[in-house]
Amino acid sequence: MKALPRTVIGVDFSSAPTQRKPITVAVGMVAGIRRPVYRLETIRELTSLAAFEALLGEPGEWLGGFDLPFGQPRPLIEHEGWPTDWVPFVQFFCNQPRDTLRNSFRRWCNARPVGDKFAWRKTDKPAGSSPAMRWTNPPVAWMMHAGIGRMLVAGLSFPAHRHPRRRGGRLALEAYPGLTARQIVRGSYKSDTPARQTADRRDRRQQILEALITGTAGLAVRLEVGPAWRRRLLADGRGDLLDAVICSLQAGHAALQPRFGLPRDLDPLEGWIATTPVG
Repeated sequence: MKALPRTVIGVDFSSAPTQRKPITVAVGMVAGIRRPVYRLETIRELTSLAAFEALLGEPGEWLGGFDLPFGQPRPLIEHEGWPTDWVPFVQFFCNQPRDTLRNSFRRWCNARPVGDKFAWRKTDKPAGSSPAMRWTNPPVAWMMHAGIGRMLVAGLSFPAHRHPRRRGGRLALEAYPGLTARQIVRGSYKSDTPARQTADRRDRRQQILEALITGTAGLAVRLEVGPAWRRRLLADGRGDLLDAVICSLQAGHAALQPRFGLPRDLDPLEGWIATTPVG
């Protein structure tokens, strides 16, 4: 079994971070090889994209799971005549005005029948995630637009996009906490609306947290968390703190698999969500 980088971070991303809805970053250390444990040290809350850039520029080696799309569907890219190599595509995509991209997305959707509006990456449906081109509810396309270019400029390594081919000291994997959460509970465990932050949702967060701690969440890395952080994870009705922790564990799990658990027929233009089953 491969050894993990000692520092593992998980990032619950926001394309427009504020004090009310920051980018949430779990930071922890991994110990053990046979039974790896992720020891949560802290959770940072970044209230601006400049603070996110500063995080990416901090010295040190780490593995990170980031909850934002790293790519778009190949059919959409080819249909629009956008670059089909990943690095030029990221540079192109992140430099386009949102209105221009929104018009492209709408043209694609308007030309297709009800029930089959969106283009999908190969990883999206198996992961149960929203299509990466979705620009509202949730606006994951804007998350990519705000995040991935900054990550590329920061010099991170992206195994799912084979960039760069050398082994880097800071590895970034695409994560999606809903994939793990749905293996533990059914129904919502979070809401950004205070009135919908119910006792039932808190109970589901409790179930998810217990599964992460006991190692029954289907991940190769178990969570170790102190009482204070445990209380905060349960009390956070938005679920952002818990999602950041799940992103860390998904990255750790993927790093322990051969080739990070990526499919052999991986399309490096689209990428892959960590821990998604490979058919």
